[in-house]
Amino acid sequence: MGILLAFAPFLVFAVVERLVGPTAGLVAGALTSAGLLVRDRVLHGGAPKILEAGTLLLFGALALWALLSGLGLSVIGVRLVVDAGLLAIVLVSMAVGRPFTLQYAAGRVPPEIRATPRFVRTNYVITGVWAAAFAAMVLAELAMLSLPGMPQRLGIAVIVLALVGAVKFTGWYPERVRAAG
Repeated sequence: MGILLAFAPFLVFAVVERLVGPTAGLVAGALTSAGLLVRDRVLHGGAPKILEAGTLLLFGALALWALLSGLGLSVIGVRLVVDAGLLAIVLVSMAVGRPFTLQYAAGRVPPEIRATPRFVRTNYVITGVWAAAFAAMVLAELAMLSLPGMPQRLGIAVIVLALVGAVKFTGWYPERVRAAG
């Protein structure tokens, strides 16, 4: 549930930008991200999670830019920038040796398992699947932006399938690794 809650700012962004507009969606995403960071700090007292801190920086910077510049991007353009930023956060987490899923999975397993190479490898695989899902979303949004004849339903289907696939894989893969011994 923790990893899915971390994506709440993106859900809030999507709903608010659909109802009010992209700038309001960015502000709502930033506020939701800040709320998650405060919640984690108050409830758990630990360091901020990579995904949540990156999300606050992403939404905060984009909201500030949108408010100060007055430039209006299309809804798909804003989604493209948000999802590309999310992909960057995930890739950086892997590059620095801390795949973002580690922080969510660590609380669910005993300390002796957390220290094993298998646990870390499992989290690299899961984070890689999320990266692939976000890359598919970015490509779908690029296609929707640059290919006006492309049916929007096709791009949306790719986005939904990518997210559903990553969520299902995240639930399935650790069980498979445990069963393999």
